[in-house]
Amino acid sequence: MDTLTPELIKAALAAAPASPQIFIGYSGGVDSHVLLHLCASSAMLKGRVTAVYVHHGLQAEAGQWAVHCEKVAHGLGVSFKSLCVNARPQTGESPEEAARNARYAALAALLGQDDVLLVAQHREDQLETVLLQLFRGSGLRGLSGMPERMAFGAGWLLRPLLDIPKQAITEYAQSHSLGWVEDPSNQHSDYDRNFLRNEIVPLLKRRWPALDKTVARAAGHCAEAQTLLHRFAGQLSDTAINADHTLSVSHLLALPEVEQKLLVRHWLQGLGEKMPSQNVLKRLQSEVLAARADAAPWVSTSGYQLRRYQDKLYCLRPDATALLAGVWPKGQQSFAITGQRRLACVPSSRGIAKAVWEQAHVDIRARQGGEKIRLPHRQGRHSLKNLYQEAGVPPWERELMPLIYLDGQLAAVGANWIGAEFYCEAEAGCMAFVVQTAD
Repeated sequence: MDTLTPELIKAALAAAPASPQIFIGYSGGVDSHVLLHLCASSAMLKGRVTAVYVHHGLQAEAGQWAVHCEKVAHGLGVSFKSLCVNARPQTGESPEEAARNARYAALAALLGQDDVLLVAQHREDQLETVLLQLFRGSGLRGLSGMPERMAFGAGWLLRPLLDIPKQAITEYAQSHSLGWVEDPSNQHSDYDRNFLRNEIVPLLKRRWPALDKTVARAAGHCAEAQTLLHRFAGQLSDTAINADHTLSVSHLLALPEVEQKLLVRHWLQGLGEKMPSQNVLKRLQSEVLAARADAAPWVSTSGYQLRRYQDKLYCLRPDATALLAGVWPKGQQSFAITGQRRLACVPSSRGIAKAVWEQAHVDIRARQGGEKIRLPHRQGRHSLKNLYQEAGVPPWERELMPLIYLDGQLAAVGANWIGAEFYCEAEAGCMAFVVQTAD
């Protein structure tokens, strides 16, 4: 318990840039109450701390807990904020995952540049996390457990209690006569983490009392190894990942299989996607990478598809399935062509004459087949099929390429080509197209 002093918070904050604001994830439970009490006891943090309660709406008592948390925060001289979130699970999400994702998304949105979020996870939480990852067959990244410090939103997330045992936290709360709430759902072993906490970990600790400390040490070893692997994967990706965020198939095939898997995971992590299962990676190697060079094979997993075209491996999200056609409203600068993409018309020195664009009736249409267009500085009319092949446009992208018609005549094909009849070159007198992708 003697390690639980405001100095612990000061040391944790020293690992992050100077933070304008400090937010504390405060559920009203004993762990977050102790963290809040430590921060409120620090003179250096006075006036900079805000306790944040996330209302999931999953418990009947949640409203009362919010009132309790606000009262405690104000009693400690700390600002308070309550956030309501939608924690209903999406397809493929467990209730635990849905609540966690909703909570962290709401907290991340709070943080300004270099602000800090403190959360109260401790050493037993780390033990449960590593065991859960082990039982799920995770690799080094999962077995590394939770980091003490990580980038989060526009700022940082810190876990200053991560090396503190639960017993020390409980003793601190009792010695300072803190009052906290108990979530009755924590006693139900239906959820995996509760099952571990209530039934498995106590049994293990009777045999191995220092289990939380030794598993935390093992997680640290995994984290170090993962750091080295990440650095190595970054070196591989320097030449293998293309400027358009695709992955070079020829570079992949030049690597041993184990390095292929490492590079694919590193690439997907950079795209913000979930890690593929071992089965998906095997199928990728046997069905996609090993396919004929003129084939266009693919493999699906939760949330995205991995498709190959020529020498590139693409990661495609499910929103890119159909083009949204329609009339482009006059005066509107962009037009939604899929759930994640917009076609924007911007001033340019080359493109369609601005006066022509502003006066025309504009339709966005999908490809029907057989369309042709005459291009500036080229002879004859060209089929879109031939143009797509020349430019190496993947087959699925061809169906999503918007065709822009002005007064019923094909004037442009996406951001790629403009018809010769509409093409002009004039300083700031033209309009050109760009495709914008939502983050």
